[in-house]
Amino acid sequence: MTDRHDRALGAYYGLALGDALGMPTQVMSREEVVRVYGTLTGFEPARPDNPVSAGMAAGSVTDDTDQAVIVGRLLAEGHGRIDPLRLARELLDWEKEMKAKGSFDLLGPSTKAALDAVSRGVPAREAGRYGSTNGAAMRVTPVGIAFAADPVEDFLDHVVESCQVTHDTTVGIAGAAAVAAAVSTGVGGGTLDEAVRAAVTAARAGARRGHWIAGADIASRIAWACELVRGLPETEALDRICALVGTSVASQESVPAAFAVLTVAGGDPWRSALLAASLGGDSDTIGAIAGAVTGSVAGLSALPEDAVRTLRTVNDLELEPLTDRLLALRRPRPAASA
Repeated sequence: MTDRHDRALGAYYGLALGDALGMPTQVMSREEVVRVYGTLTGFEPARPDNPVSAGMAAGSVTDDTDQAVIVGRLLAEGHGRIDPLRLARELLDWEKEMKAKGSFDLLGPSTKAALDAVSRGVPAREAGRYGSTNGAAMRVTPVGIAFAADPVEDFLDHVVESCQVTHDTTVGIAGAAAVAAAVSTGVGGGTLDEAVRAAVTAARAGARRGHWIAGADIASRIAWACELVRGLPETEALDRICALVGTSVASQESVPAAFAVLTVAGGDPWRSALLAASLGGDSDTIGAIAGAVTGSVAGLSALPEDAVRTLRTVNDLELEPLTDRLLALRRPRPAASA
């Protein structure tokens, strides 16, 4: 297995890992997570009173992984391009399937509002003009696998295609750009510090795309959140993330929170995912982002084999073929001139 292939698989399975570990603790407060689960050490089933994930078995993934697979498949089938209307149809079909299964894990607020607008005939380029939550960031990992983050403006074109129909805003695009660029840098052989720097650069550039909406600058908040927790004990760091960074579905909270988590964990994918799950709030998405970024740097070989086996078994998840197709889209970096 080549290093790039290992890192790409690490990003995809790292996303699923963080998603599944955060599944039972989503929409819980940090205090409630500690009271109910104590110190998380692995996959847990959802409690029957969880309003989103009730009934889900330990190791189950949620919309984060499902939608990241949809984006990856559309990228592969479109030879690197995503038709926004087809993405809208695929997401609506996915929600219908979830409802048919009796699942409460459905489309997020920005995605739901945008796709309802598309269904009413609103043009795809206008439907996402108010989308500010983290739905674009949670599903963008395959863009990072498929494309190099440099040059950033070319890279942003691909990011925007993956989120325009639902999150065509300065905040939505900046959050997605940060995650995609960090993953791309990791897949390309970068270190964790290089991945975080790429995230800040891409978020800053991404904030110049899409419809302007009010919201804190994501590039600045990622850099600040990482420094906020650097060197702190884990418990104190998690408390600070909850109190100051925030763990809601807002992009300017959950995306910086994910980068703070991976800073606390020192880039270890398993530890990053466990810490994200311990936050509560939108813990499945924070975990998915943190797992994807750290997985892209550390590789699939750094993920616990038994955990990956659980993800595959519980969710019938085989990401290798799709990852291969995405990597085939990634152009090799031009050789340096003599």
